[in-house]
Amino acid sequence: MDLIGELRVLWVAVVAYVLAGSMAIFGVLLKKRPERTVLGLMALGLVLHTAAIGLRWQRLDHGPFVTMFEILSSNVWSLMLAFSIAYWRLPAIRPVAAIVMPILFTMMGWLMTVSPGETHLPPTYHTVWLFIHIGFGKVFLGAVLVAVGLSGVILIRRDGRPDAWFHRLPDSARLSELSYRCMAIGFVFETLMLIAGAIWAQDAWGRYWDWDPLETWAFITWLIVGISLHARLTFDLSPRLGAWLVIGVFVAAFLTFFGVPFLSQTPHQGAV
Repeated sequence: MDLIGELRVLWVAVVAYVLAGSMAIFGVLLKKRPERTVLGLMALGLVLHTAAIGLRWQRLDHGPFVTMFEILSSNVWSLMLAFSIAYWRLPAIRPVAAIVMPILFTMMGWLMTVSPGETHLPPTYHTVWLFIHIGFGKVFLGAVLVAVGLSGVILIRRDGRPDAWFHRLPDSARLSELSYRCMAIGFVFETLMLIAGAIWAQDAWGRYWDWDPLETWAFITWLIVGISLHARLTFDLSPRLGAWLVIGVFVAAFLTFFGVPFLSQTPHQGAV
């Protein structure tokens, strides 16, 4: 299938995502529970999106991690997969979709404005460590995204108690604890991501670390995650303050994974 056919499949997947997110948002606002439909649309979107990525992979003979279009597409896919699994396995947090989906809508909108240009795979990408590095990074982002959704609910609540929109969710203290657990999972996988990236760099360029912009920002993000977890364990932080720390981590991670590659598209930097 050519580029046009691939893009058609991708846009249908995006439409399914948008329908799922819109139903989730209206379900919260109208106090309805279209959860099976939302999950079904998420699953449909993921199947179609997987097909689009697979078609591009087959046509270009490389994975979706070279151009900004591919980076955005693969990250939208992985984040949707991570949140869909959380939505499926943790029914108690399903209303969080009203917070998470608009974030993904923003990324989908950005994806639609980026040129789907094609390029060849650099020789340094022909290593299994690239896939390991990227896989760990995507799990990290997925865990942080779930934490952001939980934190968003905490920040929307004015007094920390369940309100009219999110009355089905646990209280803010419980949400903060769940958010902390997600961040802890993310920290583990980001650490593994940095280790795998260093091994890949040694294999490809003969050095483990070079302090290029992407490596530097990835390390800064790792420090921010570690500091936020340490503060959560050491100090008696309020749920709202803990939520703001999670938002700060997400902003740093977003800038690292998308801002740096967008501003400087070198072969190494384009992979994340």
